[in-house]
Amino acid sequence: MQLDITGHHIDVTPLLNNYIKDKVTRLKRHFDQVLNIHIILETQKHSNKAEASLNVSGNHIFANASGHDMYAAIDALADKLDRQILKHKEKLRSHHRNEGCHRNLAIN
Repeated sequence: MQLDITGHHIDVTPLLNNYIKDKVTRLKRHFDQVLNIHIILETQKHSNKAEASLNVSGNHIFANASGHDMYAAIDALADKLDRQILKHKEKLRSHHRNEGCHRNLAIN
């Protein structure tokens, strides 16, 4: 997995970098087929914004979050990505794709 962290109008400190890496390991725990993650941290006048773009097997996931400080924005972003990855994982395991087939129905 490749992790890219960039900052707009903010320096990405080693403390922020380690905090993001810790949050990303939580995502890998749920779904290990994440190919690459690009995270952009941005600070504006009165808010901090974090956005992420993930490439997983066969899909592209995007999420963004803002907060009063950068750590709150990163936490909210990690929660959103966690929900989206679990949803993607359920779609892959879903058996709803085979509902159109009527092979198991007995014809009387």
